[in-house]
Amino acid sequence: MQRTNIYLEERQTEALDRLAADEGLSRAEVIRRLLDRALAGADDDAQRDLAAIEASFGVLADVEGEFVELGRDDGERGRHLSRVWSTDR
Repeated sequence: MQRTNIYLEERQTEALDRLAADEGLSRAEVIRRLLDRALAGADDDAQRDLAAIEASFGVLADVEGEFVELGRDDGERGRHLSRVWSTDR
């Protein structure tokens, strides 16, 4: 391995630390994994997320003018999307 130094914005460092803590990994390992994904040019999780969004589009379209309260637990998918949002911005 080769040592590389980078400067991160405070928000990036905070997001990186949250992601590392959630995954039980070091900052360096998280950065290596993110770089591998970016350099490969494909992100399977993002493709699955987009497919789910596309499949669910318009599901409640026939509920006109009614307030619909949906209870849901974000679970692992919600945590994944939170991590992706916080690291992509």
